[in-house]
Amino acid sequence: MLRIGSGAGFSGDRLEPAVELAEKGKLDYLVLECLAERTIALAQKRKKSDAAMGYDPLLEKRIRSLLPVLKQNNVRLITNMGAANPLGGAKKIIEIADELGLHVKVAAVTGDDVLPYILKKCDSLEFKPRLSENVSILSANAYMGASTIVPAIETGADVIITGRVADPSLFLAPMIHHFGWSTSDYELMGKGTVIGHLLECGGQLTGGFFADPGKKDVGGLAHLGFPLAEVQPDGSALLTKLPGTGGALTLRTVKEQLLYEVMDPSSYITPDVIADFTTVSLREDGNDRIVVTGGSGKERPSELKVSIGYDAGFLGEGEITYAGENAVGRAELAGAVIQERLQDCYEELTVDYIGITSAHRGSFSYEGIPYEVRLRVAGKTYEREKAKRIGEEVEALYTNGPAGGGGARKYLNEVIGIVSAMVPMDIVEAELQVMEVKPNGA
Repeated sequence: MLRIGSGAGFSGDRLEPAVELAEKGKLDYLVLECLAERTIALAQKRKKSDAAMGYDPLLEKRIRSLLPVLKQNNVRLITNMGAANPLGGAKKIIEIADELGLHVKVAAVTGDDVLPYILKKCDSLEFKPRLSENVSILSANAYMGASTIVPAIETGADVIITGRVADPSLFLAPMIHHFGWSTSDYELMGKGTVIGHLLECGGQLTGGFFADPGKKDVGGLAHLGFPLAEVQPDGSALLTKLPGTGGALTLRTVKEQLLYEVMDPSSYITPDVIADFTTVSLREDGNDRIVVTGGSGKERPSELKVSIGYDAGFLGEGEITYAGENAVGRAELAGAVIQERLQDCYEELTVDYIGITSAHRGSFSYEGIPYEVRLRVAGKTYEREKAKRIGEEVEALYTNGPAGGGGARKYLNEVIGIVSAMVPMDIVEAELQVMEVKPNGA
């Protein structure tokens, strides 16, 4: 049996559940999945400003809390917190281990950065018509698979840190290593991918992003426990969480996560396998215990997905609140004023009434009249000063708009756009670098 814990589902996830899993989960591996498409593009921008940076901004905080516990309990860590700079992240982990007086070996996996190839081939790639000729491409990272991580595990490293790896592959790699699975056994690759997909979003499997009061009640969300899996050699697994932690792991939470971000359950494409989720079977085995069996797969694709980040200009925003009698009418008048002044100045200008139209871009029926409404105006442009004007115009509503406006805020942000393309798998060559630090006198 192999015990794998899920300690993070995104870059800004809570830290405490991961520490708790490392302390009490009797794990073989803890996996921190911390990358998204825009996350790695932003990381590439940080690396361009400082070559030593580009790894996850919370890496140091997470590693300082986790490393002593991981070493004490002989738990190995696999994470994509390397983001745009796995080598820089590995060096930082070594630095922290040295500071803490710990003997730590770190393996860094690189090779996902395919920007030179994309820049050379961009005129012939399918995404090109969606970008204007003057757009600056900032990053291009291919989704590598489990086979790029297995050699790092084989080094005996305490921490394996990667860049862009497909989310379920982070979990599949230790299964391949532990059980000696062949990467060409697509039945097992499919089963392992099912388990990885279920674990990859952390607390979503245990009731986070699931709870809906009165419809899907989940207790203890303030102390949500993250999931772990007891994986068997045949690719089946028991999903559970630590006793006494908040949340719930049920057939309903597992079914929702199984289909999360899945377009075609019979053909879930990863770098390792084209997995088939339609044969998955779930069974309750007590409180917060779900047994997962089934799943299958067929030969992996010949191409890899590449996430491409590009400079999409600036986003200017302004917000102001109207409250009390006729709050909606005053907010709508303020919105009309802004539209009249700005509608011909921006290709994209959005006026939202938060609480009425901001989520679904249209007014839906509701009971009663809102007592308060927050007006939000946002526009995109490639000109910084033009983007700033949006917030300035909203702020000017204090004395130039309807009565009673308050709490005005203005924001200006650089925008990173994301598109995807496919590249031949053989252009991606994973590389491995191992670093080690020993306490003085060791």
